[in-house]
Amino acid sequence: MAGSHPYFNLPDFIQPSPPSTPPSLPSHQRCWPSDATKGLLVALLGGGLPAGFVGPFSRMAYQASHLPSLELLFCRCLFHLPIGLLLKLRGDPPLGPPDVRARACLHALLNVLSIGCAYSAVQVVPAGNAATVRKGSSTVCSALLALCLESQGLSGYDWCGLLGSTLGLIIIVGPGLGTLQEGTMGFYTALGYVLAFLGGLALSLGLLVYRSLDFPSCLPTVAFLFGLVGLVGSVPGLFVLQTPVLPKDPLSWSCLGAVGILALVSFVCVSYAVTKAHPALVCAVLHSEVVVALMLQYYVLYETVAPSDIMGAGVVLGSIAIITAQNLSCERQRQVEE
Repeated sequence: MAGSHPYFNLPDFIQPSPPSTPPSLPSHQRCWPSDATKGLLVALLGGGLPAGFVGPFSRMAYQASHLPSLELLFCRCLFHLPIGLLLKLRGDPPLGPPDVRARACLHALLNVLSIGCAYSAVQVVPAGNAATVRKGSSTVCSALLALCLESQGLSGYDWCGLLGSTLGLIIIVGPGLGTLQEGTMGFYTALGYVLAFLGGLALSLGLLVYRSLDFPSCLPTVAFLFGLVGLVGSVPGLFVLQTPVLPKDPLSWSCLGAVGILALVSFVCVSYAVTKAHPALVCAVLHSEVVVALMLQYYVLYETVAPSDIMGAGVVLGSIAIITAQNLSCERQRQVEE
C-alpha cells in the first residue's frame, strides 16, 4: 500500500517545507528603490545622457551653417508647443491654474534664460567646458538655495558626492580658465564662461520654483509654457540682436531636430526628477552630461580633450555612483527599520 511506504511514514518535522519570509519585509520590497533613487535614475538616464548630446549638436549646427543661439532656442521651443494640444484635449488650462500661473511663467522664463545662456556659451567655448561650468554652478547654487530657503538638509554621503562632483568639474575646467588669452578672443572666451555660469544659476532657480508648483497637470503645463515663453522672447531678439539664418545642408537640419527632441526629453525627465529628489543631488547626477559632451567633443567634433578632462570625468562618475548608492542604501535601511 502507498501508505506503508517508508517515505510516507516519515515524521512531519523532517518533511520539506517551503521557505518563508518575514511578514514585515516581503522579499519584493527589500531592494525596491525609493522615490529619491528613482528620481536620480530618471535624471541620469533621461536627463543627463540626452542633454550631453545637445551641446555638441548645437555646436555642429553653428559650425555648419552659423546658426545664431536665439535661432537654436526658437527651434527647440517649437517642439514644446504640441504639448498645448494635449492639455487642450484633456480639458486642462494650457497656462495652468490662475493661482499658480505667475510662478509657472517665472519657471519658464528662468529656463529660457538658462538655455539661451548655454547656447550662447557653447558657440565661443568648447561644448564640454560650457556644460561643465553650467552644471557646476547649478549644483552649488541648488545646494545653497535649498539650505537657505527650504531648510532641506543632506546626509554626509550626499555632501561627499556633491563636493566630489564639483571637484571633478573644477579639475575639468580649471586649466582652461588659467590660460585665457588676452585681447578680443580672450574677452569672448571669458564671456562664454560667464554666460555658462549664469545659465546654471538660472537653472537652479527654475528647479526651486518648480518644486513649489503642485497641481495635476504641472509637468505638461510647464513644458508648454517653456515653448511659449521661449518663442515670445527669441523671435523679437532674433531679428533685433542677431540675423536669422536658413540651414543650408541636411547636417544642420538633422542637428536641429536632434537638439529639439533630446532637449525635450531631458526637460521632462529633469522636471520629474526634481520632485522626487533633492535639487542639488539632481544637478549633481546631471553632471553625466559633461562626460557625454566630452566624449562627443573628442570623437565627433575632434576637439582636444586634456588629461585633466579625463581625470575630472572619472571623479564625476564616482561621485554620481556614491550619491545613487547612498540613496538606495538609505531606502533599504528605512524598510528594515519599518
